[in-house]
Amino acid sequence: MLSFHDIIGHDQIKEHFQRAIENNKISHAYILTGEAGMGRKSLANAFALTLLCEKGKGEPCMECHACRQVLSGNHPDLIYVTHEKPAAIGVDDIREQINDTIMVRPYSSYYKIYIVDEAEKMTPQAQNALLKTIEEPPSYAIIILLTTNQEAFLPTILSRCVQLKLKPLKDFVVKSYLTENMHVPETDAEVYAAFARGNLGRAISLASSEDFRLLRQEVLHLLKHIKDTDISELLDYVRKLKEENLDIYECLDFMQLWYRDVLLYKVTRDVNLLVFKDEYRSVNEISKNSGYDGLERILDAIDKAKTRLEANVNTELAMELMLLVMKEN
Repeated sequence: MLSFHDIIGHDQIKEHFQRAIENNKISHAYILTGEAGMGRKSLANAFALTLLCEKGKGEPCMECHACRQVLSGNHPDLIYVTHEKPAAIGVDDIREQINDTIMVRPYSSYYKIYIVDEAEKMTPQAQNALLKTIEEPPSYAIIILLTTNQEAFLPTILSRCVQLKLKPLKDFVVKSYLTENMHVPETDAEVYAAFARGNLGRAISLASSEDFRLLRQEVLHLLKHIKDTDISELLDYVRKLKEENLDIYECLDFMQLWYRDVLLYKVTRDVNLLVFKDEYRSVNEISKNSGYDGLERILDAIDKAKTRLEANVNTELAMELMLLVMKEN
């Protein structure tokens, strides 16, 4: 478990929490929204750890009895709401774990903190049950809802919570973390950071994924040889990607990143702006042989392929239509 100081980025949210603690103006309900891997749990845990710390400062001391209890997962006043059904948090989960226990005063702290992960899975009945508690909470209670999608909440829940949205980190921040903490080579870190789009958890996962290394190798091979490869061979290659269980959406994201590099290089002739710096020769070659309109058509074809796949169009058909555009342009 991390303190605020150890969490990379999200400075506005960290400052919001620390100011609330220092000014003793803590709300009873918070919603933390962000993609999986962006750090919602880390921020909620750091907030809880700081609130429960016996030193009562803007950072937890990590040494007092309360901090040690939180760090070992045994603090009686920090409750993680769990749910049996993977797809839903039901009204019984909320009643039994929050509503029925919230009136019991904290055991050893000034606060009693509830953290609800995947809170978007609360059924409308569960949300209504929670609403009664959020409307009239005891003075010591704090409820933190973690979600990837706050649109799933009733307007009445949203209006009674402080809403904090996690923003993507800058690519250079993610890249620096990968090179300094995980000793990832700079050219690889550049690709992982661009691909993760500001999500540090995702970048870390990509950097240690054998599947992604394989995907990168296979898709790059396909992209470099697309002009001189027959369409039936290209489709064989796509089948091979599927047989290797590589995520087809990730393949398309990778292609998009590649052609954005080609287009960017065609416009700027600046190698430093490229994500695929180590593939400079191929990027340069393709940019010389493709027109601006052609590259725009290719990027549009990749978007269309994603849309078709989401609409359950046959994968091979969707990919064939896209590959034909790539070959022609």
